[in-house]
Amino acid sequence: MQSGSDTQSGSNGYSVDDGYSIVVNDVSVTYRTSIEGKPTLQSTLRRLGRRERVVREVEALKQVNFRIKRGHVYGVVGANGAGKSTLMRAVTGILPPTEGRIEVKGRVSTLLALGVGFNKELTGRENVVLGGLAAGLTREEMADKYEEIVEFAELEDFMDMPMRTYSSGMYGRLAFAVAVCMDPDILVIDEALSVGDARFKKKCFDKMQELCGEDRTILLVTHAMGTVKKLCDRAMWLHKGEVVMKDRSKEVVRHYTRFLQVNEDDELTAEEL
Repeated sequence: MQSGSDTQSGSNGYSVDDGYSIVVNDVSVTYRTSIEGKPTLQSTLRRLGRRERVVREVEALKQVNFRIKRGHVYGVVGANGAGKSTLMRAVTGILPPTEGRIEVKGRVSTLLALGVGFNKELTGRENVVLGGLAAGLTREEMADKYEEIVEFAELEDFMDMPMRTYSSGMYGRLAFAVAVCMDPDILVIDEALSVGDARFKKKCFDKMQELCGEDRTILLVTHAMGTVKKLCDRAMWLHKGEVVMKDRSKEVVRHYTRFLQVNEDDELTAEEL
């Protein structure tokens, strides 16, 4: 998958042909949004009549560069609003960059928000099949994977129930199971390791380590600094859409937590950020 406006491999000269699974070259993403929260036709015409701006531009990402070698785990940290989720959506092709180029080589499995893509009116079983088909698997391949997914999610008694009857924890467990059991070359995860109770979180962490051992490439966004240090080879700190630091994961965590004045092993909540 390639996206962006450039025709070359990018200003830093790297491409997936150099042994990388993901290469992000000079990527910027700019949103255009209304200045008013809920603009009306009258207020818009009034602004235009006064020659005032009707929309404003928000630079969610600014000239971001990084690359991930095949088989490595790369962490992305930063406070809410730093641009982390925007970056994940750009890497997975959901959101095209305004400028720059993104190259991704291999089958990608994404977990950007738990349960996103599930149809609440369908059963868990039907959603698993749809998720697999969307990921490019055949019905036969999904049939082979189905029991593994259900066993991992621990939802054997609920798979034929509509997902609108599921709790948020059940949603999360099934979403994580679908993402990690698809045999992805690249796994992109945004805040997924926070699902379930402590036992299930450990199960998720162990599965991630298993994938690492199988030479998979993982791009991980999380507020759990302990996870970044234990699981990631390298990491990047984003702040207001810009890269503050790229280095070994322990170094990035050390500087980032010092900036936040918190403990390195804390799992930070939205309220704390």
